[in-house]
Amino acid sequence: MVSALASSDGADRLAAAYAYCERLAREHYENFPVASWLLPAQMRPHIAAIYAFARRADDFADEPGPDAAERLRLLDAWSTRLSGLSNQGSSPITAGTREALAAAGDAPIFTALEQTIARFNLPRSLFHDLLSAFRQDVVTTRYATWSEVLDYCRRSANPVGRLVLRVAGHDDPVLDEQSDAVCTALQLTNFWQDLGVDWRRGRLYVPIEDRHRAGARDPDLDAGRMTPEWRAALRTVAGRTRALFDAGRPVCDAVTGRLRWELRFTWLAASRVLDKIEGAGFDVFAERPKLTAADAPALVWQAMRWRAGDGHTVRLKPDPTGTDRVRLEPDTTETPGTNAAGTGTIDDRGLR
Repeated sequence: MVSALASSDGADRLAAAYAYCERLAREHYENFPVASWLLPAQMRPHIAAIYAFARRADDFADEPGPDAAERLRLLDAWSTRLSGLSNQGSSPITAGTREALAAAGDAPIFTALEQTIARFNLPRSLFHDLLSAFRQDVVTTRYATWSEVLDYCRRSANPVGRLVLRVAGHDDPVLDEQSDAVCTALQLTNFWQDLGVDWRRGRLYVPIEDRHRAGARDPDLDAGRMTPEWRAALRTVAGRTRALFDAGRPVCDAVTGRLRWELRFTWLAASRVLDKIEGAGFDVFAERPKLTAADAPALVWQAMRWRAGDGHTVRLKPDPTGTDRVRLEPDTTETPGTNAAGTGTIDDRGLR
C-alpha cells in the first residue's frame, strides 16, 4: 500500500512538472510554435520540458535586474543541477542547488527534464552547449566576425533542433546539419528583429567586420536612426540568414506526420518575420516586426502549397498600401550562391 501510494505521488508530481513546463512554453513563445498542437501529442510534454529549461536559463542571462555575477551564479546552479541528473529519472539535489531552484520556483523543470533525458537518452552536452551560450550573453556584447556569430548560434540555437529530432526518434547527421541551418537562421532572424531591444541592453550581433564594411556607426543606433549604412549591413546579414533557411529547408520534408507540419510552419513563420524586417527597411526602431493574426491565413495557404524539394517557394510580400495585409507572389529568384536546384555548401559565411 505504501509503495502504491508513493508511486501514485510520484506520477502526480511528474504530471504536474510537465504541466508546469507546458504552461511556460505557452506563455513565452511569440514567433515560432513551441510544443504546439501540430506536434505529435506524445512529443509535446518532452519538447515543453526542453523549452522550459532553455527559456528559464535564457531569462537568467537576459532579464533586467541581476548584475553579471548573479546571472552567472544562477546559470552555474542550472548547470550543476543538470550535471546531477541521473539516467534513471531520479537524483539527489544538493542543499545549495535546491535553494537556488526553490527561489526561482523552477524545480518542476528538472523533474520533467530528468524523465525526458532518461527516456530518450538525450546527450547532456547539447544542454550544456545552451548554457555556454547563455553565459556568453552575460560577458560578450560584440562579435568581430560572422564566424563568431555562427559559433554562438551553434550553441544557443542548434542544440534545440537536434533535441527535437532525438525526441522524434531521428539520429541522422544529414538531418542534424539541415536542422542546424534552420535553427541558426531562426536565431539570426530574432537578432535582426530585436536589434533595437538588444542595443538598449548593450548587445549587438551584427559583426564588426560587416558594420565597418558598410560604414555603419554606433551613435546612429543610440539615436534610433536606421541609416543607409546600417541598412546595408543588415541587408548583408539578412541575405546570409535567408540562405541558411534555404539550406535547411529539406529537414521539413525528411520527417513525417505532424512533426512535418510543425517544422514547415516554423520555417514559414520565421521566413515571414524576415520578410517583414526586410520590408520595413530594417527599421526596427520605428516598429518591431512581428507576426500577427493577419498572417495566419497566408501562412496556412503557403503551407498547403508547400512542395518538397522546391527551391522556389512562394514568398509573402508586404502589401504596398502600407497596411498589415500581404500579397502572395511566387518567388522566382534564385538564392545567391546556389544553383537552380537551390543546392550549395555551408561554411562560416552561410551558404555558398
